[in-house]
Amino acid sequence: MAATFLAFGATVREAGLPVGWALAATWGVYGMPGQLVLVQHAAASGAAGGVLPAVLGAVAVNARFLPMAVALAPMLAAPHRPRRWSLCGAPFVAITPWAAAMRALPGLAPPGRLPWFLGFGLASWLIAGAAAVAGHAVAGLLDPATRAVLVFANPLYFALLLAADLGRPGVRGAVLAGAAAAPLALLLPAAWGLLAAGIVGGTAAFLLGRKHGQRAQQHG
Repeated sequence: MAATFLAFGATVREAGLPVGWALAATWGVYGMPGQLVLVQHAAASGAAGGVLPAVLGAVAVNARFLPMAVALAPMLAAPHRPRRWSLCGAPFVAITPWAAAMRALPGLAPPGRLPWFLGFGLASWLIAGAAAVAGHAVAGLLDPATRAVLVFANPLYFALLLAADLGRPGVRGAVLAGAAAAPLALLLPAAWGLLAAGIVGGTAAFLLGRKHGQRAQQHG
């Protein structure tokens, strides 16, 4: 994650934007695709030009966090604690905290899950900001190819986490459905390809998971 945000900080400086912009985008958006949308827009139209379209674009790109938060929220609830306290973890829902939480939280007692996630999420959030600032400072040392490699370090980490859980039926179905739907991102227009692939792959994974659950209940 730090490598990815290091590359983002360098990209912000390459676009002619100040380090404060990199930090605000990192902590305010906290999702690399949405942050890159903001950088591209700011580089094309100026830092102050057309703020609303840029924000709407970043929100649309980061809409994937909604189903992640929905899946995580029940795990953060605990007896004798108001359910609204689970919302405290919402700002920290991103790929790295979410993936780590989905692996670690089932093994923790319910009262300790929210404190664990808040601690992990806050640490990740602070590291992301520090890495973005560092990337802005050392931008001259990173060529475009190196920045591109660093940006994909975090998605690669997420893919490795999924690969480690391929033995679990739900994860296996999701990975296979996502891989099968991925070509849609290349065949359809860029504005819709990734979204369509996510909808098709996610729907297929959901149906596979429900079918497996029904089969397990029948045999149970």
